[in-house]
Amino acid sequence: MTSGIPIETVRKVREDPPKELAESNWPAKGGYGWAIADVRNQSSLFRWSRLLNSWLNCTPVISKGVSGDIVSLKRVSAIDRVCHGQEGAIEKFFYMYMCHFSQLHVRLPLNGFTMGVLRTLNVTPTQLHLNSWAYLQAFRILCQSLYLEPTPYVFLYFYDTRPRRPATWLSLISRPSISRLDAFSQSFKHFKDGYFKVVVKEGGKAHFLNADGSTKFPFSWIGNPSRYKDMGMDELSAGHMAQSGKKNLALFQSLRKEMAAKAKAAGKTDVPNLQESVVEVHVHGGTKRKAELPPRHGKGKDVKRREVKEGGRERVEELQRKVDKLEEEKVALEKAKESWDVERKRLATWRVRCLDSEEKLNKRIRELEEDYDDLKEKYDGAVGELNDLKNSIIQEHINGFEKGLRQAAFFHGGIDVTDVKFDVNKDVIDGRLVNEYEGSDGEEAKAGVEDKAAEEVNKAVDAGEVAPDVAE
Repeated sequence: MTSGIPIETVRKVREDPPKELAESNWPAKGGYGWAIADVRNQSSLFRWSRLLNSWLNCTPVISKGVSGDIVSLKRVSAIDRVCHGQEGAIEKFFYMYMCHFSQLHVRLPLNGFTMGVLRTLNVTPTQLHLNSWAYLQAFRILCQSLYLEPTPYVFLYFYDTRPRRPATWLSLISRPSISRLDAFSQSFKHFKDGYFKVVVKEGGKAHFLNADGSTKFPFSWIGNPSRYKDMGMDELSAGHMAQSGKKNLALFQSLRKEMAAKAKAAGKTDVPNLQESVVEVHVHGGTKRKAELPPRHGKGKDVKRREVKEGGRERVEELQRKVDKLEEEKVALEKAKESWDVERKRLATWRVRCLDSEEKLNKRIRELEEDYDDLKEKYDGAVGELNDLKNSIIQEHINGFEKGLRQAAFFHGGIDVTDVKFDVNKDVIDGRLVNEYEGSDGEEAKAGVEDKAAEEVNKAVDAGEVAPDVAE
């Protein structure tokens, strides 16, 4: 209670394990002077396991069709930083940012092209700046849409790298003369504290480790990433180009077969590079089947189709319209789903941020409560000390009065000091015995007497009748 007003404090029960609470105040590991201070000093908001679990419930991390047992996603200790190495670790691990998954749609395990780029640049996933990750993802998707096999050297042909000392996040710089991708405009201002640990489990070693146990890409930050500048066509070795050509040839062949199959299914006859002509044959009842007819030399344009009843054609056209409408609705639903997925991931990211802010605010509240308890204790002590001083002053006043009475009895034996007329609360003012608490008149009269007495003493001092120390 302060100033008579009760203060009610509500303490929230912590959800974090005692081990994490104890670690939260530990200092970071020393060393790593080869990295900039911004990297060395940035702790992870995923030092709290509940924040990591909350985010993982909203964001997919593992590719579809891949077992979730290949990796284990763990929180980061309060003493670890994203640039720290594998010292003392029993299992191999690397760090990833949550933006990799929520905004750039990276999935684990990393594909061969991505690991090849990281290996060629000699950087770990968190050492490559997220804007450069956007270049990498866009290039990979572009190649897939064109049925091309993306390769690290072809990708890096379009970019330069300029590693810095001390080490920081590595950025890919577009070569203006041959640039094919625009800069990624999405902001990544708050990605630095959103990293967590990816531990490789026994079932995932084939995805991340070579046969000899070495990693397929750097797992820890490197002080000297690779430098690329103005790569020429001659640097793309003949063997590398030949290997890419074989892969792309196989893709083109599979593409040709796929196009032929789709053309047959759609009943088209103008499919290029097909060895058979495809026609549609309609039978009674409106049903339709496909039949393959061998090509007839010189009479391709003269082949006659069988006539179909008008009723069957109308039904087919009606069904086709329904199919087209369903296809449009499906596309619209897919777009809406993608929009909702993006919004859900954005909200999940902000939820993690809010939880982290809540954690910081709760910590500040606890500190303020501790300060309040200390101040309240000091206040209570000061109040007690003040009361003691008041009582001491009153007692001294009483003791002085009683001392005066005893001296009066000593010098004047006929005086009875026990008489009730002797009152410590009264004083003689203007020849009258008055109570000190009668009001302002008594106080003013007392002040006048004191001033008059002081004036007489000063005159006596000036005249030399009384010594100054005696007057005091």
